[in-house]
Parts: sequence; C-alpha cells; structure tokens
Amino acid sequence: MERRDFLKASAIGAAGFMLPSGVLRASSAPAPAAPKKNTNDKINLGFIGLGQQVLMLLNLFLPMKDVRVVAGCDVYDIKRERFVHLVTEHYTTLGEKKVKVDVYEDYQDLLARPDIDAVVIAVPDHQHALIAIAACKAGKDIFLEKPLTLTIYEGQQLVKAVRKYNRILQVGSMQRSSNEFIHATRMVREGELGTIRKIKAYVGRDATNPNSPCPIPYDLPEMPIPAGLNWDKWLGPLPTSFHYHSDLNPVNTLEKREAFWAKWRFYKGLGNGFMADWGAHMFDIVQWAIGKDRSGPVEIIPEGYSYYEHLTFKYDNGIIVSEEPCETRGQGVEIYGDEGWIKVSRGRYTASDKRLDMTGPMTDGNISYYANDKHYRAFIDAVKSRIDPNTPVEVGHSSCTMCILGNIAMELGRPIVWNPIVEKFRNDPEATKLLHYTYRPGYSLDV
Repeated sequence: MERRDFLKASAIGAAGFMLPSGVLRASSAPAPAAPKKNTNDKINLGFIGLGQQVLMLLNLFLPMKDVRVVAGCDVYDIKRERFVHLVTEHYTTLGEKKVKVDVYEDYQDLLARPDIDAVVIAVPDHQHALIAIAACKAGKDIFLEKPLTLTIYEGQQLVKAVRKYNRILQVGSMQRSSNEFIHATRMVREGELGTIRKIKAYVGRDATNPNSPCPIPYDLPEMPIPAGLNWDKWLGPLPTSFHYHSDLNPVNTLEKREAFWAKWRFYKGLGNGFMADWGAHMFDIVQWAIGKDRSGPVEIIPEGYSYYEHLTFKYDNGIIVSEEPCETRGQGVEIYGDEGWIKVSRGRYTASDKRLDMTGPMTDGNISYYANDKHYRAFIDAVKSRIDPNTPVEVGHSSCTMCILGNIAMELGRPIVWNPIVEKFRNDPEATKLLHYTYRPGYSLDV
C-alpha cells in the first residue's frame, strides 16, 4: 500500500471496530414487514410529550404528505389543548372540514391504539427509557429525542427492547443529517487528516452552572402545582422528594408558548446537565468521526485531576478527546490529525487546507437549522423500508454513555476505567453504583 492509502486504512485504528458479532447482526437486522399493506398509505403518528420541543417537531412532521398526526399525550392539560389547536389549524388550512386529533394524559392510552404506527417521544430524559420500551412492546416505531436515556443501564435495556421487538428507532441527534457534520466526519473516516490524536469538543455552559457542564443538586424552592398538571405522572420513576418548581415545567397559556426551555436538564437526578444536553450532539460527532459508534472511551479523567486541565476521554487507539472551548461558534468540535485539521459547529466549517473544504452548502445555524427536515424524513423512510435510520438505538446509546461517563468521573473526582465492549467498569464498585438509580415502587424496566 502507498503510505497515504495505508494511513486512510489505519488512521482510525482497528480497535474502533472490535464489536461482538451479535451486536453487528442485531444492528443490521431488518425489522418485520411494515404494518401498512400499501406503501403509499400514510404513517399515523402520535406525539408523547407536548412541550416546547414539539412545537418545532410538529413544523417538520406535519407538512410530510405521507404522515398523519392523529394523537398527542402530555401530563399538562394546557399543552394538550395547544397541541389539538396547532394540529387542527394545520389540517384546516389544507381544506379539511372535520379534523380529528385525540389527546391523552397517560401515554399507555395512546400506545394502546392499534391505528398508530409510530410515536415521537419528547418528554424529560427520566421518562425516555420507560416510554420507549413500552412503545416497543406495543409494536410502535419510535423517534426519540436525545440524549437517549438518563442512565447507562436504561440505555442498555432500551437497546435490548428495540432489537427484541424488531422496532425502528431514530435518535434525535439531528447533526447526523447536517451537511457540515456529514462532510467533516467523512473526511476524518476516510483518512484525509492522517492519524488522529487530539480532538476538542465543547458542550457549553448554562447560567445555572457556568463553571461546569455537570448537573447540580436540586435546590429550587417548592411551588404550588399548577391546575391541570399531573405532577405524579411527570415524576414517573423519580422519587417524590423532587418537588414542583415552574423551572421544571414552565406554566404557559394557549396564546403564549413557554418563556424558556424547561430547566430540569440542569439538575442532578433529573437530567445530566450540558454534559448530555449538548454532549449528546457534540460527543456524538466525535464518536462518528473516529469510528467509535457502538463503542466508546476506555478511560475518563476529570478536569483538575493531576495535570489534566480539562475533562479528558482516552480511546484504546490512542485518540484523546478533551471537553474544552473551541474556536468555533459556541458548541463545536475540532479534530486534529498529522495531515490537517477541521473545526465544525452548526452552520460553520473551516479546515487547514482547500482539499478538505466542503463542496456543498452548509446549514445556517441561525436561520434554517431547525427547518432542516432530513433527519426526520430519514425516520419516516426507515419506518417504511424497515431498515435502520442514520442514528439507530445503539449509536444513540454509545453517545449518551460517553456523556454519562464524563459526569461519573467528575462526580467521583478521579479517573475511571470503562470497557465499552461489555459496558462495565473495571474493579470499581463505587462507579458501578452510578450506572442507575432505584425507581420508586410501581416502576420497572422490564424488557
């Protein structure tokens, strides 16, 4: 082989593809035949979780001519009412005189409907696994918002459920369908940067915790539960010690959308902070680029430990990833090889030389990024073809796992050693306890 060809073949490292054969078979196995007799029939879609994220998702799914939105579910009545209004308004604008859209407080009631083919799940992270596994059992295909789950164990169980019940699951890691990230990761995988050794990935910070991407203890004062909000159902498997505060589920009206994104994601036990909220995007790009989908790092070192200034992930092929600010706009990824570098974020791409430049258009992060329906179109096409979409459950799980491992290392304040093949810590009972938490009575992850 010529030197350059050899680098292309070996830059990522063979270890990046060391997976049990059963995992490969499962991830590529086709699901059963589509439930529709006629492939031209519409896919009946139900939405579970009707908060601010769904306002964007509706704008992408409703215009699809082969999709029919028929039902929604939320534990807050005003969100159910808003959902009915938006869906009805859309179909009425198209000339329909009688529009029927049903709403439910309990997701099991929506899943029990035999006419619903697939569901979009956009609830808080602590309910992702429970609802998605229930959807698998009910024979529904799933579009699940990122990050995949709240805990690593939940992700492991969801992977089992998707494959056991032969469902299609697309994770909402929409950067996988954006031109700048597609091009950047392809350049790395094809060896155009040579041997990769160093990557920077920045997941951002929030005013709630400006010095760290990790979640913080829940210390908000208790507030009266709004009329129409079923707080017990919102909690789901969480302990009842988490009391209501409007930051977790903002009060809104039919006329006015939420004033801010719900902040449950920033509190320990409720979410995994910016580490997962944006890490599920940026770390996802890192693993895709270096061929570590369905795998992961082997050692995680917290910032401030010994001489490590930043949270650091080490891979078995020698690649080092640090969570630190990049030169790109906001959250982004910088990839450095011995033959060039690439810096990429939403709507922005720069490279060390012209041979790495993009040949097609970029997505504008300020204007049209959320108007890009490619990722959602990929889900509907997968439902019809019964072939996995571009971000299947195993990929979402491995990216989510990387985020949670970062939190665990930071919480323990010391390095942790992880085996990404068997998904276990090596001789570390303290870290192992953080793979999951105890659900309150009445909730379990039975697959």
